[in-house]
This record gives sequence, C-alpha cells and structure tokens, in this order.
Amino acid sequence: MIEYHADDYGLFPEQSRHIMECYHKGALNGISIMPNSPYLKECMEEIRDIREKLFVTVHLNFVEGKPISGNRADMLVNDKGNFDCGFIRLLLASYIPFLRKAYYRQIRREIETQLRACEAYMNDGVFRIDGHVHYHMIPVIFDALMDVIKSNKLKVSYIRFPYEEPAVYAKNLLKLKGIGLVNFVKVVILNSLVVRNKIKHKALLDKLGVEDKLFMGVMLSGHMFYDNVKLCVKSAADILEKRKNDEMEILFHPGDVTVPTDVERLTSKDDYNFLTSSNRMKEAEALKKFGSNLSR
Repeated sequence: MIEYHADDYGLFPEQSRHIMECYHKGALNGISIMPNSPYLKECMEEIRDIREKLFVTVHLNFVEGKPISGNRADMLVNDKGNFDCGFIRLLLASYIPFLRKAYYRQIRREIETQLRACEAYMNDGVFRIDGHVHYHMIPVIFDALMDVIKSNKLKVSYIRFPYEEPAVYAKNLLKLKGIGLVNFVKVVILNSLVVRNKIKHKALLDKLGVEDKLFMGVMLSGHMFYDNVKLCVKSAADILEKRKNDEMEILFHPGDVTVPTDVERLTSKDDYNFLTSSNRMKEAEALKKFGSNLSR
C-alpha cells in the first residue's frame, strides 16, 4: 500500500491541524512527530481517537528548537540553546575520529531521550523512525541510533531510508516543476548514505525485520505538488511490480506555519523559509486530491 506521509506533526498546534486536515479530507495516513516540541503532548491528544489508524513515526530532530537533553548537548546548539549543528558539519565529523567521539556521546544521549519522549505514542509499542531533514542518515547519527536500538532492545518496524530511484523520475523529468540542482545533490548524498548505513548495519536491520518501502520525496522536496507526484506514480508502480512489493512511502510537508507567534518561534532559518512557503499549502492540496475518493 502507499503511505501518504506528512512530517513535522506536533511542531505547533495550528500547523498540526493543517496536517490533520489532510487526513480528514485527503489521503494522509502517516505522520512523523516532533519529539522536542513543547506542543507535542497537546497535539497528540488532538488525535487520540484516530492515532491507531495512522503510521506514527518518531521524527528525530537535530535542526529545530532545543534538545531535550539540555546543556548535556552543548556541542549541538548555539548560544541561545537552539540546535545549530549543520548537516555538513556532522557529516564531516562522522569521519574525523576525535570529533566523532565527542559528537557521538551527545547525539546518542539525545536520540535516546527523543525516542523515550515519543514511546507512549508508538502504536503497539513498536517504533517507527525517521529524521527531520533526513539527519538520521548522517553516519554519526545513524550509528548512534543503531547503538540505542540495540542497547535498549527496542522493537522497530520501520526506519526511513530516503533512497530515490532515478527511474521514478526519468521519463517525466522535463515535465516536473520545481526540481533544481540542489535536489540532485541531495539525492546523490542521501542515496550514498543509505547504502553505507544499510551495509554497515545489515545484521541488526535484518534482525529487526524493518519494513522495506520504495521512497519518494527528496527529488521533489518542497515541490510535492499533485501534478508532479501523479506523473511519477506510474513509474513507481512499475518498480514495485518488478520488486514484487507494494509498499511505498510518499513524503509531503503540508504543515504550513502561518500564526505570527509560531513563525517567530522557529529557530532554524531553513525551516523558516520552508515552513512559511506557500508551497506547503500546495502540498496539502495534493494530499486532498489524492484522497478525494476516500471516506473516513
């Protein structure tokens, strides 16, 4: 089946309501929840009656807001105590031994704390895990995540591996709107990291039995509009047929942040630009169109 997924649930109450409109009026059937948001409990209470109908996933976050582990994560924050560690910085630190060791300790502690903060919201007590801006694929973070899972003997059914199949987009590349060079760069980097992480941790991943899903959402990141996604779905279906697997995750970001006080609370410049963009509403409309024939 197709998992129509929205990231960033629980960041703010109004923004989260916008996301859930895509469930009540659209195809949305999966959400990732922000572990360190002060509004998470309130937002999860809002969906108490329907949570079990959703794929609920921990959205490991090293980008927005403050770490739950506070001053024990001082290498990951700026002078205001907000996350400010950078994808490239952590990627480089993954391969510099003395830096890796220092970062690893704090990252591992924060991962463990974030997972515990979301444990009560996991359906059947089984974790599903992904990461804000896919930071969970950075080697020092992914290795720490695997360590936490193994040490705590956590049950995990799904980890998002954001590997994009070029064949999904190849036939319609010239028709797709919004793809820029940065999207291709992201795909190359993330695809490489997925391969690395799957090889290094194959034994544990096999033991966990994590679900393998075709993924779509990086190449069109920020532009997961209805027409774009619709053009690619047939190619994706062909790949699934060849794999003899019908599981796929399509990632959207329909949670626009529009309340002025919420906008002011955003701590990441990239999140500010992304979450206040009108494209968030276009992605919400896409989810509603894909679910136009559904009844809840």
